[in-house]
Amino acid sequence: MPGLFRRRCGLAAGFLLAVPLLGGCGGETSLSGALQATGATPVAATTSPDQPAFNPFADPSSTTQPQRKVIQNPSLEEVLKPGPLPEMALGRTDAPVTIIKYASLTCPYCRKFHLETFPQLKREYIDTGKVRFIIREFPIGFQSGAATIALRCAPPEKYFELYAKFLEQQAKWVSQEVRHDPIFRIASQVGMTRAQFDACYQNQGMIEALKQIKDRGRTLGVIGTPNFFINNRLVKSVIGMKEIREMVDPLLTESARSTSAAN
Repeated sequence: MPGLFRRRCGLAAGFLLAVPLLGGCGGETSLSGALQATGATPVAATTSPDQPAFNPFADPSSTTQPQRKVIQNPSLEEVLKPGPLPEMALGRTDAPVTIIKYASLTCPYCRKFHLETFPQLKREYIDTGKVRFIIREFPIGFQSGAATIALRCAPPEKYFELYAKFLEQQAKWVSQEVRHDPIFRIASQVGMTRAQFDACYQNQGMIEALKQIKDRGRTLGVIGTPNFFINNRLVKSVIGMKEIREMVDPLLTESARSTSAAN
């Protein structure tokens, strides 16, 4: 099964890297690349061609350093800093704990978390007001980038429904090259028309904003998917309910004590 996961992680064109030790998918691909693969107008890159590609696995003692600044031990305020697009979130805005999932729609580990862990997380922590859960897009691969653009085109109230459909039906649309028709067949399940779908890829402002969300994730130390923030603690691996309870419950206890002391 790990070999299958690694193959699935590398389904897109461009440089992809499976990260079995971290339990997730990793790599350096861009939404600009997804647009180039589809023939749409690419978004201008944020780095010049002579700058080396950011490599999160580089030896820190190397004389060649990554050009991107990575914030070490970011504060909760830095992690929760608003991005250029509305946060896609479930749960109370004033929940004592926030969980952020950086996700790629083609990542089998993201699918595994969604199917095996998220339902219980939602039932026990999100629906009870203990946790606010946020999805931030971190597409890996051109096909994932193309699907992410369609996902953000959906009405906000359909976002999580479409997100779930992309993950649950990965086998129906994931491919090595960018193929719009299979992506559209998933998007149409939440009522998106072909005209609306095609218009998504001309929305340069939204596409640039998605790119900024991914770049911001890298700045916070995200290196693959799924990566999670539990408040401001970065977890670079797949987690289950056992790990969630171990990390979240002490934060809930601390929050309850602080509230009691304040009263």
